[in-house]
Amino acid sequence: MNAVIDAAFSRTRVVIMALVAILAVGAYAYVAIPKEANPEVPLPLVFVTTGLDGISPADAEDLLVKPMETEFGALENLEKMTAQAGQGFANVQLEFTAGGDIDDALDKVREAADRVESELPEDARDLTIVEINTSLFPIITIVLSGPLPERALNDIADTVQEDLEALPGVLEIDIGGQRDEFLEVLIDPTVFQTYNLSFDEIVGQIQRNNRLIAAGAIQTGGGRIVLKVPGLIQNVEDVMDMPVKVRGDAVVTFGDVATVRRTFEDPDSFARIDGQPALSLEVTKRSGANIIDTIAQVKARIDALSQDWPDAVQVTYLQDQSEQVETLLSDLEANVIAAIILVMVVVVFALGLRPAILVGLAIPGAFLSGVIALWAFDYTMNVIVLFALILVVGMLVDGAIVTVELADRKLQEGMDRRAAYAFGAKRMAWPIIASTATTLSVFFPLLFWTGTTGEFMKFLPITVILTLFASLFMALIFIPVVGGVIGKRQPQSARGKAVLHAAELGDPRDIGGATGAYVRVLEWAILRPGTTLLCAVGLLVATFAAYAEFGRGVSFFPEIEPEFMRVELRARDNLSIWERDALVRAVEARLQGYDEVETVYARAQLAEGRQDEDTIGVIQLDLIDWDERRTAAELGAELRADLGDIPGIDIEVQTASNGPNQGKPINLQLRTRSPDKQAAAVETVMTLMDEIGGFTDVTDTRPLPGVEVSIQVNRSEAARYGADVSLLGQAVQLLTQGITVTDYRPDDTDGELDIRVRFPREERSLAELNTLRVPTPAGLVPISNFVTFEPSERVGTIRRIDEARVVTIEADVAPGVLVAEQISALRGALEGADLPDGVTYSFAGEAQDQQDAAQFLSSAFVAALVLMVLILVIQFNSFFQAAIVMSAIIFSIAGVLLGLLVTGRPFGIVMGGIGVIALAGIVVNNNIVLIDTYNDLKRQGVQSLEAALRTGAQRLRPVLLTSVTTALGLMPMVIGVKLDFFTREVVYGAPSTQWWTELSSAIVGGLTVATVLTLVLSPAMLMLQDRLAQVRLPEFLRGLKRSKPAR
Repeated sequence: MNAVIDAAFSRTRVVIMALVAILAVGAYAYVAIPKEANPEVPLPLVFVTTGLDGISPADAEDLLVKPMETEFGALENLEKMTAQAGQGFANVQLEFTAGGDIDDALDKVREAADRVESELPEDARDLTIVEINTSLFPIITIVLSGPLPERALNDIADTVQEDLEALPGVLEIDIGGQRDEFLEVLIDPTVFQTYNLSFDEIVGQIQRNNRLIAAGAIQTGGGRIVLKVPGLIQNVEDVMDMPVKVRGDAVVTFGDVATVRRTFEDPDSFARIDGQPALSLEVTKRSGANIIDTIAQVKARIDALSQDWPDAVQVTYLQDQSEQVETLLSDLEANVIAAIILVMVVVVFALGLRPAILVGLAIPGAFLSGVIALWAFDYTMNVIVLFALILVVGMLVDGAIVTVELADRKLQEGMDRRAAYAFGAKRMAWPIIASTATTLSVFFPLLFWTGTTGEFMKFLPITVILTLFASLFMALIFIPVVGGVIGKRQPQSARGKAVLHAAELGDPRDIGGATGAYVRVLEWAILRPGTTLLCAVGLLVATFAAYAEFGRGVSFFPEIEPEFMRVELRARDNLSIWERDALVRAVEARLQGYDEVETVYARAQLAEGRQDEDTIGVIQLDLIDWDERRTAAELGAELRADLGDIPGIDIEVQTASNGPNQGKPINLQLRTRSPDKQAAAVETVMTLMDEIGGFTDVTDTRPLPGVEVSIQVNRSEAARYGADVSLLGQAVQLLTQGITVTDYRPDDTDGELDIRVRFPREERSLAELNTLRVPTPAGLVPISNFVTFEPSERVGTIRRIDEARVVTIEADVAPGVLVAEQISALRGALEGADLPDGVTYSFAGEAQDQQDAAQFLSSAFVAALVLMVLILVIQFNSFFQAAIVMSAIIFSIAGVLLGLLVTGRPFGIVMGGIGVIALAGIVVNNNIVLIDTYNDLKRQGVQSLEAALRTGAQRLRPVLLTSVTTALGLMPMVIGVKLDFFTREVVYGAPSTQWWTELSSAIVGGLTVATVLTLVLSPAMLMLQDRLAQVRLPEFLRGLKRSKPAR
């Protein structure tokens, strides 16, 4: 390493040019690197769907789902298989091992789909296979609303879709809430009797008069003449003028017997924003596109297009992910600038201005070097990368401080600046390399985090490793070289020179001031190493015992104040879309009276397998700024009380969840192969949850019962009248969605419109079906002559996991209640519960995520400790000294728990766990340098006591500097303060700062305790090592030591 440092100092200008290039290219890379909310991770999920018109959920389970489960269940690397069977549809979701080859999995799914299609009913729709990818999730939702005709709003949405899809960063625009238009021919049932018409005559007449006739051409003496027979329907008038029947000399047209109009399909949903009809446009970006730039371009195009729209059209943006990214970028920039300023202030106070500039330069240098590497590897700047960069800010200056502090010491001794900084880099090279290696070893196991969470989180260790590796070069190459150019001996008082001389060559006991007081305390501890160790262990045990007794337990992810809330309306009844909408309007009207709600986006909808069947509507509330309202928890409690008296519905008020799991935190799955046992099992669990208390918004996914009418045809009786099932099917279609007879292309649209024949709305009812007369060869015959109507119970959507029926019970927890405590209480109650035979249960959702994360982070922590021990033994060639360094990690955990006790916070599994792992890499650094200094003094022949005291005196300043600068770099996050240097604002308690509180608190609390113990306990343990080495070994051990193996 010395040769590399000498080479750098011999080419000073090259090194400085390289540093300038790094800063310039890094700044460009920071601007140019694509930015997005979440990393693009190929989720190991494949969705397979099919359907069969009219099939019931129970039949869909037997005829569609089970054959697919049998075939797909044999695929390699399949982790989980989830299936749904509903009215007219079936789907299977396949989850493969994360990190595998998703393309290979897709090929195998397609091969299995080809095999299974032969086992499905003949009329079943072809299997559709879709890969689920995070890049296909929308980055922003545009809502168009206003008191406009539906066709006008649709035309605007189509124009926006076409225009935005031409932008380079936009992949697709999906319009929600837009109904398809068609040409409706309404014929009264009495027309068939009046004109003696059959259903086939009506259908056939339209079909035969909508043909493209290839007439050809004729050759004559006058030339070739092309013949044209216009036969295609082009407008409504063409249908109205079309003949239906001839009566005598009169020609009856559709205009005489029917109402012909362009209209829209019957709604399956209604959408409104602030009470106005609305359409939503979900924007999906292309892979690698910059989310901030893409959304800015989208908004600019909307602003330009809106100049030509009616004034009544309102544009609202929902779920704008660029805001989250911009906030995190702002937090990162603010933390980096704050860290640089705070570090420089501390270093200026301790060492002077020029050393402070050098140390401050290490942060942007290492930071931008890491960004260059990320950019070169084609990574994006996403929330995980930003999180890692914020985490690592406090670690970037440790090596630089150690090098600069030693060089400053040598400058004060009279050495010239070039030699001083070269000496500092060479002398501290291996301690800094070892300390950096131990820190990197902490994050290295995180690269092997399995599952989808691991695929997301792998960007954390990659970013930290790249940035810390760059900080090593900053500390040993760039900063010393620049210091050799601009370094300068600071004026020093006689007292300062005396302190320096005493620490380096004289008696440390002669030092006065704070350093002298420390040396005297240290001497007391060194002379009583056993007592010092017992005191430290006693503090450790007391802290763990106090936390076990008074600690707040654990949480999975930090609670972040949300920007929006969600209200779900549930009703277990057969409700039409209009009845659902009426209930949604009632809730919507109350919500619009809250001043803290900025936007109310309401949707009434039919479930159709897309969400829980009893969900009749969803209302999204965008809230005003967090500092101008109550907390979401307080507002949610009032909303539950205010909306709870609306009859016929259950209300759920949900806030946006944080972390990878977006469902309710309590998720209990009950499995059984006997459907009749599901209800009893669910009721048992519900009773237990009521007895435990603390649960809110409890729901379950049992199939929703309903009513269906089965039309039974007496085929023998129908044959007497010349009728059959096909004739009955036409009659039923006329009463429902209509008979699609053909299509046409009007002049004012680009697509084709269906032409459908059906009865007027007032004639479409079950009562009308019972009295309907159908045309037969025997004349018009009441349908009741050969048909009976049998109402029966309809089963809703059936859910299955791994080939067994599953009912999921989900719940939130009351404010102030910890999820982990509720899960523990419920798990304990279930162990003694009397569940029906054959029913098993398991926790999923946040409970499973929390368990998996805790298990992996524990394993990663152990692996990191093993790697650190290996590095330390290589560095010191001593198990005892390695144990001294590792003990700092244990004592630092006591500092973390002590901080949690003082603040009253629970321990966060994810953020707190990562903080502890990062802390382990940080706290060993000072110990490594301290022990290295002690060993160097011992090699110079200094006695153990003097070496320990001199080590403490020499390392006090750099240890305090590195610890204080690291803590100060994280302190704004600890106290929740955001220092915005661009707007010159100081914001306290902003939601964005709540992300980092657990992480930064863990590091600062542990580092504080570890620093104190490093300065006192570690030197005492070094003295204890020396005393143990002088203890006479028992005779048999000395004999073993002297003995040699026989040759």
